[in-house]
Amino acid sequence: MNTLSLIGRTKELFSGDICTYATELSEIVSNSTFLVIGGAGSIGQAVSKEIFKRNPRKLHIVDISENNMVELVRDIRSSFGYIDGDFATFALDIGSNAYDAFIKHHGQYDYVLNLSALKHVRSEKDPYTLMRMIETNIFNTDKTLQQSINNGTKKYFCVSTDKAANPVNMMGASKRIMEMFAMRQSEQINVSMARFANVAFSDGSLLHSFNQRIQKQQPIVAPNDVKRYFVTPQESGELCLMSCIFGENRDIFFPKLSENLHLITFAEIAIKYLEALGYEPYLCKDEDEAREFFIKNSELNIQNLKQWPCLFTASDTTGEKDFEEFFTDNETLDMNKFANIGIIKNQALYDNEKLNDFEKVIKKFQATLAWTKEEILAEFFKLIPNFGHKETGKYLDGKM
Repeated sequence: MNTLSLIGRTKELFSGDICTYATELSEIVSNSTFLVIGGAGSIGQAVSKEIFKRNPRKLHIVDISENNMVELVRDIRSSFGYIDGDFATFALDIGSNAYDAFIKHHGQYDYVLNLSALKHVRSEKDPYTLMRMIETNIFNTDKTLQQSINNGTKKYFCVSTDKAANPVNMMGASKRIMEMFAMRQSEQINVSMARFANVAFSDGSLLHSFNQRIQKQQPIVAPNDVKRYFVTPQESGELCLMSCIFGENRDIFFPKLSENLHLITFAEIAIKYLEALGYEPYLCKDEDEAREFFIKNSELNIQNLKQWPCLFTASDTTGEKDFEEFFTDNETLDMNKFANIGIIKNQALYDNEKLNDFEKVIKKFQATLAWTKEEILAEFFKLIPNFGHKETGKYLDGKM
């Protein structure tokens, strides 16, 4: 199934820039050593493959998911084979002592890329998952940045999100705060980042769930009023690698908006997806009708179905943004260096006292094992006074 056609595109976003810089990119990668943190997630796998296929001197990949790591190795071996350099994977939690021991013995890398994240808006539904999101997105980034500084790393890359631009949810705000911590560390190490759109059919995404629903003979559910930009997994890997290799200190790369990148609703993609499988969408009025579709059609073999139940509704859950943006009005842009990649140019602007206070308060919550979402939200507002968070009392886990 062609991912590009499902998201309403015919052309790859960055093929021109990748082609223009192909020789330089390959030369730098083949002479460098890399550590990819969170390398078994959807974006991490894409980045790892972009590095691997350019024959690096060393590529080490760390991820907490043992199963995803195994699949990544199988995928790489099946697609690219082997490299002359050192390729190894490690199933480690970067917040653990085991990871610190690993860094103590293997910490000499030219480039460190951090792709680990809690990426779901739904992760703010309870205070405990929210705290893990803060630990993963903010403090683990700061920790691995400091380790990179200590080990003389040439460049540190971490992935942000378009949701960090004028954030309305805790996930986007946590990434915006991560950017602030990275700006502070950029005084001691070269740091670059990337903000980009939803990665189509990435693990855990709504589009990925379409595959699961088909396999399990369940209805497809999607909002019909939320429009998003989408990139393919390969495009996400290309953007991250370009930022890592060519980004100057404090640069944030993002996809330029063009005829090749446009907003599309989840419902529109669902229809394209079903049509590619040979189904017509059967529009249901509510969850009950959608669930009962297969009961009523139980006599039909799945291969004989011509329609698939769909429930398309308006979004009313906490943290959903009506539109997406890659930059804010007060950020300085360079739109000329690359054909299809824009760059946010940043100064080392941060409030050291506020960052220290934020860390102190959050660590106190963790030490006492007691905090509320409202208390954490108050700390977010101190760092992001214009944080557009709106609590609706409804979350994605409360819907089909």
